Amino acid sequence: MKPFFALAAAGLLVAAPRGPAAPGEVTAVSVLPSPGRAEVVIDVTGGVSYEDFTLANPARLVVDVTGATLTGAPAVYDGVNRGGIVNVRYAQYRAGVVRVVLEFESLRDYTILADDGAIRVSVGADRTFAAWSSLDPRALAEAAAGRSLASPYAELPPPPPAPQDQQPRVTVTYDSASIADVMDGFATFSGRSIILGREVEGSVTAQIRNQPWDVAFQAILSSQGLSAVEEASGIIRVDNPAVLAQRDSLEPLTTKIVRVNYVRAGAMIPALGAVLSGRGKVVADTATNSLIITDVESRVAQDSAFVTQLDVRTPQVSIHAKLIFVDRTNIENLGVRYDLGAPNQFFNRLAARQDPSTAEGKDLDGDGVNDIVVTQPYDPQVTVIDVGGNALSAIGNAQALLQGGNPALNLIFSTALGGYKLTTFVEALQRVELADLQAEPLITTADNTEAEIQVGQRTPIRQIDVGSQQGGQQAPRATTEIVPTGVILRVTPHVTSSRQILMQIHAENSSVIEAPADVGFTFQTQQADNQILVRDGETAVIGGLTVTDISVSKNGIPFLVDLPIIGRLFGFSNRREQRRDLLILVTPRIIDDGMGMAEGGGR
Repeated sequence: MKPFFALAAAGLLVAAPRGPAAPGEVTAVSVLPSPGRAEVVIDVTGGVSYEDFTLANPARLVVDVTGATLTGAPAVYDGVNRGGIVNVRYAQYRAGVVRVVLEFESLRDYTILADDGAIRVSVGADRTFAAWSSLDPRALAEAAAGRSLASPYAELPPPPPAPQDQQPRVTVTYDSASIADVMDGFATFSGRSIILGREVEGSVTAQIRNQPWDVAFQAILSSQGLSAVEEASGIIRVDNPAVLAQRDSLEPLTTKIVRVNYVRAGAMIPALGAVLSGRGKVVADTATNSLIITDVESRVAQDSAFVTQLDVRTPQVSIHAKLIFVDRTNIENLGVRYDLGAPNQFFNRLAARQDPSTAEGKDLDGDGVNDIVVTQPYDPQVTVIDVGGNALSAIGNAQALLQGGNPALNLIFSTALGGYKLTTFVEALQRVELADLQAEPLITTADNTEAEIQVGQRTPIRQIDVGSQQGGQQAPRATTEIVPTGVILRVTPHVTSSRQILMQIHAENSSVIEAPADVGFTFQTQQADNQILVRDGETAVIGGLTVTDISVSKNGIPFLVDLPIIGRLFGFSNRREQRRDLLILVTPRIIDDGMGMAEGGGR
């Protein structure tokens, strides 16, 4: 990266020649856009080398292509600022040397690289622009069609035609003419008064063919390192830029009030401050939304015109957003519990059985006749040892419960197996929940102005600083923060020259949930942040999110619960599926003059 740090001293940064010195040609010069950069491509054929250096006042980069001749007549640059490049000039400097001069609006770093068939100069760009080439637009399109995708022209559309200058055109040839004679000729042709500075001298060699006189005039001044200033009386002063700047310090100051209609006056101060002279200053009056400009007399009219160019009515944009939230929950639970016991041995956990220590009979075989009669009631002071023989009791899934809440189906089955009684409890539940939330905020805002709409609540969150408590004698310090929740839409639109809309969007749906006491609250948030370019009235999807949460649990009698098909009869199974969908749609519409919000929404 080569800096322009030597410009102030008008020094040179000279690079050693690269590549072999063989006969070659310079066929075209182009200014092309690339991401964050502006690229000047010098198309060459044959073996050439180059040298580059910089000059000051104005800031220029000179590239001398040695061992080359220029093919065809040089094209005149259209004067458009492309990434800080305000002028491009090239010509056959001398035999075997083609000189390319790039003029910049301000100091910039650059890199230069020679590859097969081209010399490329890359500089940082702070704006986008359309390409320019010395090739005819049709020839440029044909060249783009015939190149590979790696070519700088591969995806470049033909450049738009340059704006036509309405000034009279001039055709003239100068061969070592003095600068004074050249300026006299321009004064006669244009009918304007042109005054040269005392130290302005030099010779001009140029061929001008059918160009507006003011374009040719500026091109000749740039080639000589001169500048021109038109005074309020219409007289054009030509001199060295430093001399013209010094003249401003002697000129009296004047003050002018400029009323601003569509923009806040205070917002224009930084931009206006960049064009004021060194003695100029500007103050904003908020009561009348006006700018009070103080500058030298010859610059006040220019400053006022600059304010007028910036003070334009920007379009308004109506933004219709649609936030769709769908929450679906599906729960399936099935469980079986068992109670198996004999009359004199049981757990009494699931089904209440009669206490054998009482004096009531027991029917063991189910024939309706008591087979066992206890004649002695149970006395807690007497130790009883039951030696009545083998007995068995068991419980399956005694503590198991459905996770989905109360069962929708309860089934009890009871049977006697010999001297035992088996009681079976079957519980089943299936539940489907569907929640559909749709929010459609509509907001209208001016171009390049952020707008926000919120529907929800503001929750105060108390934060305690435990470290502020000293020795246990002072209560800890607490602060409260207000956290907004709900549906929030924040958008900053920008209307492009092609009536497209570039939007910076923040869409959010959030809610607050109580958490354990040591935390306080938790926030469930669904949001999307995006920057998107859409056409007027076009609906764009800026966010889509689907979250599926499936949980399955199973518990039951070991080994039996894992049996195929019948395993579900020996345990509890719980399945929960939760699906959350988020979809955010945005439709912007440009509201032109005389069109209300209702009209804009109905187009």
